[in-house]
Amino acid sequence: MDRPRIDPGHPALASLLGRWRGTTRLEPGPWGAERTVDAEMTFTLVAGGSAVVQSYRHTEPDGGHFEGHGIFTIDPDRQDVLWYYVNSMSPAPAAPARCTWHDGVLQVERHTGAGSTRHTLSVSGGLLIDVAELRKEDPTDTHLGDRATADGAVASYKPFMTSRYRRDPGAQQM
Repeated sequence: MDRPRIDPGHPALASLLGRWRGTTRLEPGPWGAERTVDAEMTFTLVAGGSAVVQSYRHTEPDGGHFEGHGIFTIDPDRQDVLWYYVNSMSPAPAAPARCTWHDGVLQVERHTGAGSTRHTLSVSGGLLIDVAELRKEDPTDTHLGDRATADGAVASYKPFMTSRYRRDPGAQQM
């Protein structure tokens, strides 16, 4: 079987490859008070070029940490990017999410009964920006602002994590 390959020149993933270091700003919420933490993200081409593994880690001031790992691959039927992501705080998703790629921005939305998460990744001028946003479906949850309105309008997304990175000058691009 011919598996789709991720050419290191694939526009949605090529600019991400490598090791990045920077900071993550976490908004106040059930995960704690507002804070900025040291963070790193790596994207590595694996499995003979058929996938990219993503690793994220940030370290809290008390020495604790949060980590997440994703895998990007190409849907063999539609030739677009799929993403499966697990982390140290949330349950694993049932299936990978489909990514969109437009004007240099990779975006993915994951939906559950409790709400939706949207991740937006972009690289410009040597800076990688990763914005994670939540949209809760629970109108009694007051942590994230806007909710579904009485007329049924959908609640808006609210950022909960914004990371800014520069390439680690000591790491080789992968």
